[in-house]
Amino acid sequence: MIEASTDKPILVDFWASWCAPCRMLAPVLEKLAEEFAQNMALVKVDTDAEQELAREYGVRALPTVKLFRHGRVVDEFSGVSPEGAIRAFIGRHIERPADHIRARAEAHFEAGDASAALKLLEEANKLEPDNTSVRIALARMHLLIGNTERAQAILNTLPASVALESEVKTLQTRLNFAREAVHDQGESELEQHVLNDPTNLQARQRLAARKVMSEDYEAALEQLFEIMRRDRRFGDDAGRKGMLSVFEILGGRGDLVSRYRNKMVSMLH
Repeated sequence: MIEASTDKPILVDFWASWCAPCRMLAPVLEKLAEEFAQNMALVKVDTDAEQELAREYGVRALPTVKLFRHGRVVDEFSGVSPEGAIRAFIGRHIERPADHIRARAEAHFEAGDASAALKLLEEANKLEPDNTSVRIALARMHLLIGNTERAQAILNTLPASVALESEVKTLQTRLNFAREAVHDQGESELEQHVLNDPTNLQARQRLAARKVMSEDYEAALEQLFEIMRRDRRFGDDAGRKGMLSVFEILGGRGDLVSRYRNKMVSMLH
């Protein structure tokens, strides 16, 4: 089993005959294993017959499904999950034709050809509409070129389990800032508004959104902190909420997050 996982992912279903949820999950796994037969294999382990193996891999609840790749466990889940969630779980670890097209699209975008990148991602999405990695990449591409409505529409089609993943949550946060950044005033004009009238919190909020979209996160946090300092009621505490959103984009860690989180805490207390 471990040796085979060097060639392709191995999905291991730890089950027992007396386990009712195991019997519910089994046909879903078998269906998906047949569908992804070229890219993945399913192995079933009867934990009553293989108790030592179950202990070795830390199986504490049934059913437990572990995905092996290159000789080690790379992902797992316990309990019964919907087919869509399991499909997304598998999809994160196998290469499909659409994934190769997605890689080509990303190369085109890095080379400055956004039009070709978008065309390839649309092609990949038509080829495999259930490939959530492609849909996420397509939503990101639409966001990058300013098609915020199309980006949101694609994100809205993702399964709930996928929508909760950190990558998608970060993309949604960036999309929220992008909507705030869409208006007639440019960044330099907004900076001038703030300079002329430091109490113009709407201009500060829009400037912060612009800074997020240009990935100048420190400048964005400074504007949002100033909004929070001046008026907690503005935009239903938009300054504090905006700072938390930027922290999320930054992964919740790092020097910049630490500095501004400390400033936020100091001001709140």
